[in-house]
Amino acid sequence: MSAPDTNLEKQEKRHKGPLIGMGLGVVFAIVVIAFLVGWIGDNPRDGALQVDPAPVTSTQ
Repeated sequence: MSAPDTNLEKQEKRHKGPLIGMGLGVVFAIVVIAFLVGWIGDNPRDGALQVDPAPVTSTQ
């Protein structure tokens, strides 16, 4: 069932703010994801946290 009086220009004005907010939210999410992917790619866990063991000395 459709609305009896549809005024598209009026609805565009009323929904402009929420649509801009949703667009900004999507852009923010893309920026955060790109940052995290770059940060994780720049700091791999393969050898970055590897510590060389101290030499073992025996007194026997």
